[in-house]
Amino acid sequence: FTRQLINTLVNLPQRPATFVSGSAIGYYGNAGDTVCTESAPPGSGFAATLCQDWERAAQPVTALKTRLCIVRIGVVLGAGGGSLEKMLLPFRLGLGGRIGNGQQWFSWVALDDLCELLLFLLEHPECKGVFNGTAPEPVTNSDFTKALALQLKRPAALPMPAAVLKAMLGEASSLLLDSQRVVPEAALQAGFRFQYARLDQALQAAITKQ
Repeated sequence: FTRQLINTLVNLPQRPATFVSGSAIGYYGNAGDTVCTESAPPGSGFAATLCQDWERAAQPVTALKTRLCIVRIGVVLGAGGGSLEKMLLPFRLGLGGRIGNGQQWFSWVALDDLCELLLFLLEHPECKGVFNGTAPEPVTNSDFTKALALQLKRPAALPMPAAVLKAMLGEASSLLLDSQRVVPEAALQAGFRFQYARLDQALQAAITKQ
């Protein structure tokens, strides 16, 4: 789709000044405890390869004198859908818990902040290149589990073993078991400020709006 869109832009008499392409933090693969800024190398595996191909497909737009911003998006926390809504029911029933050993890093972003970041990039012509679309304070899966349980005032004592998750989801289990400690260095250096920089703030706002 990205290639088709850029091929369409080639034939327009007036091309857009800016092209914002969405990617994902899966680009970094399973990075363990390494802090991943935008300059970190790509990882390996399905998600990393997909993200690299996705970003590569957007690059030709720069030949059209169009400014390119690539946003590598983390797990989006917001009301009315997405991953958080899927988590709420089991946690509200007291069936939530960490995934695997819980030490894998979980890089998240509040939906409102992600939208504001996209607007910020559109409104600031000096911004170009790659931007991590994540909050500045990633947490471990274990800490995320505790924070969500605290907001819901429910226990979270039923962990999901990694082996069971792999048996259920196969290769897709890597999306929950891989560790990605991502920070938005480029966005912060450009002057963007997050409204929900802390996880408890983001969860409270999202749950209140449910």
